[in-house]
Amino acid sequence: MPAKKHRRELTVTMVSKLKPPTTEGGRLWVADSLVPGFGVRVTNKGSKTYVLRTRYPGEASASRREIGKVGEIELTDARDKARGWLKLISEGKNPTHVEAKKRNVQIERDAATVNALLNAFVKRHVSKLRSEDQITAALDRYVRPRIGDTSIYDLKRRQIVELLDAVEDKAGPVMADRVLAHVRKAFNWQAARDDDFLSPIVRGMARTKPKERARQRVLTDDEIRDIWQALETADVPSCYPRYVKMLLLTMTRRNESADMNAAEVEGDLWTIPGKRYKNKLDHVIPLSPDAKALIGEKPKRFKGNDWFVFSTTDGKRPFSGFSKAKVSLDLEIAKRRKAEGRARMPHWTLHDLRRTARTLMSRAKVPEDHAERAMGHVIAGVRGTYDRYSFLDEKREAFQKLADLVAIILKPRAGNVINIASAK
Repeated sequence: MPAKKHRRELTVTMVSKLKPPTTEGGRLWVADSLVPGFGVRVTNKGSKTYVLRTRYPGEASASRREIGKVGEIELTDARDKARGWLKLISEGKNPTHVEAKKRNVQIERDAATVNALLNAFVKRHVSKLRSEDQITAALDRYVRPRIGDTSIYDLKRRQIVELLDAVEDKAGPVMADRVLAHVRKAFNWQAARDDDFLSPIVRGMARTKPKERARQRVLTDDEIRDIWQALETADVPSCYPRYVKMLLLTMTRRNESADMNAAEVEGDLWTIPGKRYKNKLDHVIPLSPDAKALIGEKPKRFKGNDWFVFSTTDGKRPFSGFSKAKVSLDLEIAKRRKAEGRARMPHWTLHDLRRTARTLMSRAKVPEDHAERAMGHVIAGVRGTYDRYSFLDEKREAFQKLADLVAIILKPRAGNVINIASAK
Protein backbone atom coordinates (compact mmCIF):
# COMPACT_ATOMS: atom_id res chain seq x y z
CA MET A 1 0.00 0.00 0.00
CA PRO A 2 1.46 3.43 -0.91
CA ALA A 3 2.78 5.50 1.96
CA LYS A 4 0.79 8.51 3.07
CA LYS A 5 2.73 11.69 2.24
CA HIS A 6 3.25 14.72 4.46
CA ARG A 7 5.83 17.53 4.23
CA ARG A 8 6.93 19.63 7.20
CA GLU A 9 10.07 20.56 9.10
CA LEU A 10 10.91 17.49 11.14
CA THR A 11 11.56 17.86 14.86
CA VAL A 12 12.50 15.29 17.46
CA THR A 13 9.17 15.79 19.25
CA MET A 14 7.18 15.44 16.06
CA VAL A 15 8.98 12.24 15.06
CA SER A 16 8.45 10.74 18.50
CA LYS A 17 4.69 11.41 18.29
CA LEU A 18 4.14 9.94 14.85
CA LYS A 19 1.59 7.12 14.99
CA PRO A 20 1.88 4.03 12.82
CA PRO A 21 -0.80 3.59 10.15
CA THR A 22 -3.54 1.19 11.12
CA THR A 23 -3.84 -0.43 7.69
CA GLU A 24 -2.10 -3.80 7.31
CA GLY A 25 1.10 -3.23 5.37
CA GLY A 26 0.56 0.53 5.40
CA ARG A 27 3.40 3.06 5.72
CA LEU A 28 3.46 6.70 6.72
CA TRP A 29 5.93 8.97 4.95
CA VAL A 30 6.71 12.41 6.40
CA ALA A 31 9.03 14.50 4.20
CA ASP A 32 11.31 17.12 5.71
CA SER A 33 10.84 20.64 4.34
CA LEU A 34 14.52 21.55 4.91
CA VAL A 35 16.32 18.86 2.92
CA PRO A 36 14.79 17.69 -0.41
CA GLY A 37 13.99 13.96 -0.41
CA PHE A 38 14.82 13.51 3.28
CA GLY A 39 12.16 12.26 5.64
CA VAL A 40 10.97 9.63 8.08
CA ARG A 41 9.06 6.47 7.24
CA VAL A 42 6.75 4.76 9.74
CA THR A 43 5.47 1.22 9.21
CA ASN A 44 2.23 -0.19 10.61
CA LYS A 45 4.35 -2.09 13.15
CA GLY A 46 5.74 1.17 14.54
CA SER A 47 9.23 1.02 12.99
CA LYS A 48 10.57 4.52 12.22
CA THR A 49 13.41 5.06 9.76
CA TYR A 50 15.11 8.14 8.33
CA VAL A 51 15.46 7.78 4.57
CA LEU A 52 16.48 9.78 1.49
CA ARG A 53 14.28 9.53 -1.59
CA THR A 54 16.00 10.65 -4.78
CA ARG A 55 17.37 9.33 -8.05
CA TYR A 56 20.72 7.72 -7.38
CA PRO A 57 23.52 7.57 -10.00
CA GLY A 58 23.07 4.71 -12.44
CA GLU A 59 19.35 4.34 -11.70
CA ALA A 60 16.47 5.30 -14.02
CA SER A 61 14.02 6.42 -11.35
CA ALA A 62 13.94 7.68 -7.79
CA SER A 63 14.19 5.26 -4.88
CA ARG A 64 14.49 5.42 -1.10
CA ARG A 65 17.64 4.42 0.82
CA GLU A 66 17.77 3.99 4.55
CA ILE A 67 19.91 6.48 6.46
CA GLY A 68 19.33 5.11 9.94
CA LYS A 69 16.78 3.94 12.48
CA VAL A 70 15.14 6.54 14.69
CA GLY A 71 16.73 6.13 18.10
CA GLU A 72 19.95 4.79 16.65
CA ILE A 73 20.83 8.06 14.92
CA GLU A 74 19.93 11.60 15.97
CA LEU A 75 17.68 13.69 13.70
CA THR A 76 20.36 16.36 13.15
CA ASP A 77 22.93 13.70 12.25
CA ALA A 78 20.51 12.00 9.86
CA ARG A 79 19.71 15.34 8.19
CA ASP A 80 23.44 16.14 7.82
CA LYS A 81 24.04 12.69 6.38
CA ALA A 82 21.25 13.27 3.84
CA ARG A 83 22.87 16.57 2.80
CA GLY A 84 26.19 14.74 2.38
CA TRP A 85 24.56 12.11 0.22
CA LEU A 86 22.96 14.75 -1.99
CA LYS A 87 26.35 16.41 -2.46
CA LEU A 88 27.89 13.08 -3.49
CA ILE A 89 25.00 12.47 -5.92
CA SER A 90 25.57 15.91 -7.47
CA GLU A 91 29.16 14.80 -8.11
CA GLY A 92 27.95 11.63 -9.80
CA LYS A 93 28.87 9.36 -6.89
CA ASN A 94 26.59 6.74 -5.40
CA PRO A 95 26.56 7.39 -1.63
CA THR A 96 25.75 3.79 -0.77
CA HIS A 97 28.88 2.67 -2.63
CA VAL A 98 30.92 5.35 -0.89
CA GLU A 99 29.52 4.30 2.48
CA ALA A 100 30.31 0.65 1.79
CA LYS A 101 33.88 1.54 0.84
CA LYS A 102 34.25 3.59 4.02
CA ARG A 103 32.95 0.69 6.07
CA ASN A 104 35.45 -1.68 4.47
CA VAL A 105 38.27 0.77 5.07
CA GLN A 106 37.17 1.17 8.69
CA ILE A 107 37.03 -2.58 9.14
CA GLU A 108 40.59 -2.82 7.82
CA ARG A 109 41.71 0.02 10.08
CA ASP A 110 40.04 -1.55 13.09
CA ALA A 111 41.78 -4.84 12.30
CA ALA A 112 45.15 -3.07 12.11
CA THR A 113 45.79 -3.27 15.84
CA VAL A 114 49.08 -2.90 17.67
CA ASN A 115 49.02 -6.66 18.23
CA ALA A 116 48.71 -7.26 14.48
CA LEU A 117 51.58 -4.86 13.81
CA LEU A 118 53.78 -6.54 16.42
CA ASN A 119 52.96 -9.99 15.04
CA ALA A 120 54.14 -8.95 11.58
CA PHE A 121 57.16 -7.09 12.98
CA VAL A 122 58.30 -10.10 15.02
CA LYS A 123 57.76 -12.50 12.12
CA ARG A 124 59.52 -10.46 9.44
CA HIS A 125 62.22 -8.66 11.44
CA VAL A 126 62.70 -9.70 15.08
CA SER A 127 62.75 -13.43 14.29
CA LYS A 128 66.00 -12.86 12.39
CA LEU A 129 67.75 -11.32 15.41
CA ARG A 130 69.66 -13.09 18.13
CA SER A 131 67.87 -10.84 20.64
CA GLU A 132 64.47 -12.20 19.56
CA ASP A 133 63.67 -13.69 22.98
CA GLN A 134 64.40 -10.45 24.83
CA ILE A 135 62.45 -8.25 22.44
CA THR A 136 59.38 -10.48 22.24
CA ALA A 137 59.37 -10.91 26.03
CA ALA A 138 59.37 -7.13 26.55
CA LEU A 139 56.61 -6.62 23.96
CA ASP A 140 54.50 -9.43 25.43
CA ARG A 141 54.96 -8.33 29.03
CA TYR A 142 54.59 -4.57 28.75
CA VAL A 143 53.13 -3.47 25.40
CA ARG A 144 50.47 -5.95 24.28
CA PRO A 145 48.45 -6.00 27.55
CA ARG A 146 48.13 -2.21 27.56
CA ILE A 147 47.70 -1.09 23.92
CA GLY A 148 47.63 -4.35 21.97
CA ASP A 149 43.96 -4.12 21.00
CA THR A 150 44.17 -0.46 19.94
CA SER A 151 44.07 0.40 16.24
CA ILE A 152 47.44 1.76 15.17
CA TYR A 153 45.58 4.62 13.47
CA ASP A 154 43.92 5.64 16.74
CA LEU A 155 47.05 5.63 18.91
CA LYS A 156 47.74 8.83 20.81
CA ARG A 157 50.97 10.13 22.28
CA ARG A 158 49.28 10.12 25.66
CA GLN A 159 48.88 6.33 25.46
CA ILE A 160 52.59 5.85 24.78
CA VAL A 161 53.48 8.11 27.70
CA GLU A 162 51.11 6.23 30.02
CA LEU A 163 52.60 2.91 28.81
CA LEU A 164 56.11 4.11 29.62
CA ASP A 165 54.95 5.43 33.00
CA ALA A 166 53.61 1.98 33.86
CA VAL A 167 56.85 0.26 32.77
CA GLU A 168 58.96 2.72 34.73
CA ASP A 169 56.86 2.22 37.87
CA LYS A 170 57.12 -1.56 37.56
CA ALA A 171 60.63 -2.16 36.21
CA GLY A 172 62.49 1.14 36.31
CA PRO A 173 63.44 3.88 33.81
CA VAL A 174 66.06 1.82 31.94
CA MET A 175 63.51 -0.87 31.09
CA ALA A 176 61.06 1.86 30.06
CA ASP A 177 63.64 3.13 27.58
CA ARG A 178 64.26 -0.38 26.25
CA VAL A 179 60.54 -0.84 25.65
CA LEU A 180 60.41 2.58 23.99
CA ALA A 181 63.25 1.56 21.67
CA HIS A 182 61.50 -1.69 20.69
CA VAL A 183 58.17 0.05 20.07
CA ARG A 184 59.79 2.90 18.15
CA LYS A 185 61.53 0.43 15.85
CA ALA A 186 58.29 -1.49 15.29
CA PHE A 187 56.39 1.71 14.48
CA ASN A 188 59.11 2.96 12.12
CA TRP A 189 59.05 -0.44 10.41
CA GLN A 190 55.27 -0.07 9.91
CA ALA A 191 55.54 3.55 8.73
CA ALA A 192 57.98 2.49 6.01
CA ARG A 193 55.30 0.29 4.44
CA ASP A 194 52.09 2.16 5.32
CA ASP A 195 51.23 5.52 3.73
CA ASP A 196 48.55 6.26 6.33
CA PHE A 197 50.36 5.36 9.55
CA LEU A 198 52.10 8.07 11.55
CA SER A 199 54.07 6.99 14.60
CA PRO A 200 52.90 8.71 17.81
CA ILE A 201 56.40 8.50 19.30
CA VAL A 202 58.24 11.82 19.47
CA ARG A 203 61.49 13.08 20.96
CA GLY A 204 61.46 13.66 24.68
CA MET A 205 59.71 10.42 25.66
CA ALA A 206 62.89 8.72 26.94
CA ARG A 207 63.20 8.41 30.72
CA THR A 208 66.99 8.50 30.99
CA LYS A 209 69.91 10.17 29.26
CA PRO A 210 72.58 8.13 27.42
CA LYS A 211 75.20 8.91 30.08
CA GLU A 212 72.80 7.79 32.79
CA ARG A 213 72.12 4.52 30.95
CA ALA A 214 75.81 3.67 30.70
CA ARG A 215 76.46 0.90 33.23
CA GLN A 216 79.43 1.07 35.58
CA ARG A 217 79.04 -2.37 37.18
CA VAL A 218 82.34 -4.18 37.77
CA LEU A 219 82.28 -7.54 39.50
CA THR A 220 84.26 -7.98 42.69
CA ASP A 221 86.62 -10.89 43.30
CA ASP A 222 84.03 -12.56 45.53
CA GLU A 223 81.39 -12.19 42.82
CA ILE A 224 83.67 -13.74 40.18
CA ARG A 225 84.27 -16.69 42.49
CA ASP A 226 80.52 -16.97 43.18
CA ILE A 227 79.77 -17.10 39.46
CA TRP A 228 82.46 -19.70 38.72
CA GLN A 229 81.34 -21.93 41.58
CA ALA A 230 77.63 -21.61 40.80
CA LEU A 231 78.27 -22.50 37.14
CA GLU A 232 79.36 -25.96 38.26
CA THR A 233 76.02 -26.80 39.91
CA ALA A 234 73.44 -24.52 38.27
CA ASP A 235 70.68 -26.08 36.17
CA VAL A 236 72.00 -24.76 32.85
CA PRO A 237 72.93 -26.27 29.45
CA SER A 238 76.29 -28.06 29.46
CA CYS A 239 77.85 -25.43 27.17
CA TYR A 240 76.81 -22.49 29.34
CA PRO A 241 79.60 -22.62 31.99
CA ARG A 242 82.27 -22.65 29.26
CA TYR A 243 80.46 -19.85 27.45
CA VAL A 244 80.28 -17.53 30.48
CA LYS A 245 83.94 -18.10 31.30
CA MET A 246 84.90 -17.34 27.69
CA LEU A 247 83.15 -13.97 27.94
CA LEU A 248 85.47 -12.93 30.77
CA LEU A 249 88.68 -14.41 29.39
CA THR A 250 88.24 -12.84 25.92
CA MET A 251 86.40 -9.59 26.85
CA THR A 252 83.79 -10.32 24.20
CA ARG A 253 80.17 -9.33 23.94
CA ARG A 254 77.39 -11.85 24.44
CA ASN A 255 76.64 -12.71 20.80
CA GLU A 256 80.28 -12.55 19.72
CA SER A 257 81.12 -15.54 21.88
CA ALA A 258 77.78 -17.29 21.35
CA ASP A 259 78.37 -17.33 17.56
CA MET A 260 81.97 -18.52 17.83
CA ASN A 261 82.52 -21.32 15.31
CA ALA A 262 85.29 -23.56 14.02
CA ALA A 263 85.85 -21.54 10.85
CA GLU A 264 86.98 -18.58 12.96
CA VAL A 265 89.65 -20.39 14.99
CA GLU A 266 93.12 -21.20 13.71
CA GLY A 267 95.71 -22.30 16.25
CA ASP A 268 95.47 -19.93 19.19
CA LEU A 269 93.94 -17.11 17.10
CA TRP A 270 90.22 -16.42 17.06
CA THR A 271 89.18 -13.97 14.33
CA ILE A 272 85.73 -12.47 14.79
CA PRO A 273 84.69 -11.31 11.29
CA GLY A 274 83.72 -7.67 10.83
CA LYS A 275 80.25 -8.62 9.64
CA ARG A 276 79.34 -9.59 13.18
CA TYR A 277 81.60 -7.25 15.14
CA LYS A 278 80.34 -3.92 16.45
CA ASN A 279 82.87 -1.68 14.67
CA LYS A 280 82.53 -3.72 11.41
CA LEU A 281 86.24 -4.60 11.49
CA ASP A 282 87.78 -8.04 11.92
CA HIS A 283 88.94 -8.52 15.51
CA VAL A 284 91.73 -11.02 16.24
CA ILE A 285 91.93 -12.47 19.76
CA PRO A 286 95.01 -14.51 20.77
CA LEU A 287 93.49 -17.17 23.00
CA SER A 288 95.23 -17.88 26.28
CA PRO A 289 95.63 -21.59 27.14
CA ASP A 290 92.77 -21.24 29.66
CA ALA A 291 90.51 -19.75 26.98
CA LYS A 292 91.59 -22.30 24.36
CA ALA A 293 90.68 -25.10 26.79
CA LEU A 294 87.08 -23.85 26.85
CA ILE A 295 86.58 -24.57 23.14
CA GLY A 296 86.57 -28.33 23.45
CA GLU A 297 86.96 -30.77 20.59
CA LYS A 298 85.04 -30.62 17.36
CA PRO A 299 82.88 -33.74 16.77
CA LYS A 300 84.71 -36.18 14.49
CA ARG A 301 81.70 -36.81 12.27
CA PHE A 302 80.62 -33.22 11.92
CA LYS A 303 80.40 -32.01 8.32
CA GLY A 304 81.13 -28.44 7.30
CA ASN A 305 83.09 -25.55 8.82
CA ASP A 306 80.37 -23.86 10.88
CA TRP A 307 80.55 -26.02 13.98
CA PHE A 308 79.48 -23.72 16.79
CA VAL A 309 81.62 -23.98 19.90
CA PHE A 310 78.82 -23.18 22.35
CA SER A 311 75.74 -25.10 21.29
CA THR A 312 72.91 -27.26 22.61
CA THR A 313 72.48 -28.91 19.20
CA ASP A 314 75.89 -30.62 18.81
CA GLY A 315 77.34 -27.60 17.05
CA LYS A 316 74.63 -27.18 14.43
CA ARG A 317 73.25 -23.95 15.90
CA PRO A 318 74.75 -21.44 18.36
CA PHE A 319 73.55 -21.20 21.95
CA SER A 320 70.68 -18.74 22.37
CA GLY A 321 68.86 -19.45 25.64
CA PHE A 322 70.49 -16.52 27.43
CA SER A 323 67.62 -15.38 29.64
CA LYS A 324 66.60 -18.79 30.97
CA ALA A 325 70.17 -19.86 31.71
CA LYS A 326 70.98 -16.54 33.41
CA VAL A 327 67.93 -16.89 35.68
CA SER A 328 69.05 -20.39 36.70
CA LEU A 329 72.58 -19.15 37.38
CA ASP A 330 71.30 -16.26 39.51
CA LEU A 331 69.11 -18.63 41.51
CA GLU A 332 72.09 -20.89 42.21
CA ILE A 333 74.22 -17.91 43.31
CA ALA A 334 71.43 -16.70 45.59
CA LYS A 335 71.02 -20.19 47.05
CA ARG A 336 74.73 -20.46 47.84
CA ARG A 337 74.92 -17.00 49.38
CA LYS A 338 71.88 -17.62 51.54
CA ALA A 339 73.35 -20.88 52.83
CA GLU A 340 76.50 -18.99 53.76
CA GLY A 341 74.56 -16.19 55.47
CA ARG A 342 75.62 -13.59 52.88
CA ALA A 343 73.49 -10.89 51.23
CA ARG A 344 72.06 -11.44 47.76
CA MET A 345 74.39 -10.61 44.89
CA PRO A 346 73.48 -7.24 43.31
CA HIS A 347 71.99 -7.36 39.83
CA TRP A 348 74.55 -8.09 37.13
CA THR A 349 74.53 -8.80 33.41
CA LEU A 350 76.72 -10.84 31.09
CA HIS A 351 78.05 -7.61 29.60
CA ASP A 352 79.44 -6.71 33.03
CA LEU A 353 82.00 -9.47 32.47
CA ARG A 354 83.48 -7.48 29.56
CA ARG A 355 83.80 -4.36 31.72
CA THR A 356 85.25 -6.42 34.56
CA ALA A 357 87.85 -8.00 32.25
CA ARG A 358 88.95 -4.56 31.06
CA THR A 359 89.33 -3.46 34.69
CA LEU A 360 91.32 -6.60 35.48
CA MET A 361 93.73 -5.81 32.63
CA SER A 362 94.43 -2.42 34.16
CA ARG A 363 94.93 -4.11 37.50
CA ALA A 364 97.41 -6.51 35.85
CA LYS A 365 99.39 -3.48 34.58
CA VAL A 366 98.53 -3.99 30.91
CA PRO A 367 99.30 -0.74 29.00
CA GLU A 368 96.12 1.17 28.17
CA ASP A 369 96.63 1.07 24.39
CA HIS A 370 97.21 -2.69 24.45
CA ALA A 371 94.14 -3.27 26.62
CA GLU A 372 91.96 -1.16 24.33
CA ARG A 373 93.17 -3.04 21.27
CA ALA A 374 92.59 -6.34 23.04
CA MET A 375 89.08 -5.14 23.72
CA GLY A 376 88.54 -4.41 20.02
CA HIS A 377 88.31 -0.64 20.37
CA VAL A 378 89.58 1.53 17.54
CA ILE A 379 92.30 3.97 18.61
CA ALA A 380 91.16 7.49 17.78
CA GLY A 381 93.11 10.09 15.82
CA VAL A 382 96.03 9.77 13.42
CA ARG A 383 97.42 6.73 15.22
CA GLY A 384 94.16 4.88 14.74
CA THR A 385 94.03 5.80 11.06
CA TYR A 386 97.61 5.02 9.98
CA ASP A 387 98.95 2.52 12.56
CA ARG A 388 97.94 -0.83 11.05
CA TYR A 389 100.36 -2.93 13.11
CA SER A 390 98.31 -5.83 14.46
CA PHE A 391 99.77 -5.80 18.01
CA LEU A 392 99.32 -9.56 18.18
CA ASP A 393 102.18 -10.10 20.62
CA GLU A 394 100.97 -7.29 22.87
CA LYS A 395 97.40 -8.58 22.82
CA ARG A 396 98.59 -12.12 23.50
CA GLU A 397 100.48 -10.87 26.57
CA ALA A 398 97.44 -8.83 27.68
CA PHE A 399 95.07 -11.80 27.50
CA GLN A 400 97.59 -14.02 29.28
CA LYS A 401 97.89 -11.50 32.12
CA LEU A 402 94.09 -11.42 32.31
CA ALA A 403 93.91 -15.22 32.53
CA ASP A 404 96.65 -15.31 35.17
CA LEU A 405 94.86 -12.76 37.33
CA VAL A 406 91.54 -14.60 37.01
CA ALA A 407 93.31 -17.80 38.10
CA ILE A 408 94.67 -16.01 41.18
CA ILE A 409 91.20 -14.63 41.98
CA LEU A 410 89.63 -18.07 41.73
CA LYS A 411 92.28 -19.66 43.96
CA PRO A 412 93.67 -16.81 46.07
CA ARG A 413 96.77 -17.33 48.12
CA ALA A 414 96.94 -16.01 51.67
CA GLY A 415 97.39 -12.23 51.67
CA ASN A 416 96.64 -12.03 47.95
CA VAL A 417 92.88 -11.33 48.07
CA ILE A 418 92.22 -7.91 46.58
CA ASN A 419 88.85 -6.46 45.73
CA ILE A 420 88.61 -5.21 42.15
CA ALA A 421 86.60 -2.16 43.13
CA SER A 422 89.37 -0.97 45.44
CA ALA A 423 92.12 -1.75 42.96
CA LYS A 424 90.78 0.20 39.98
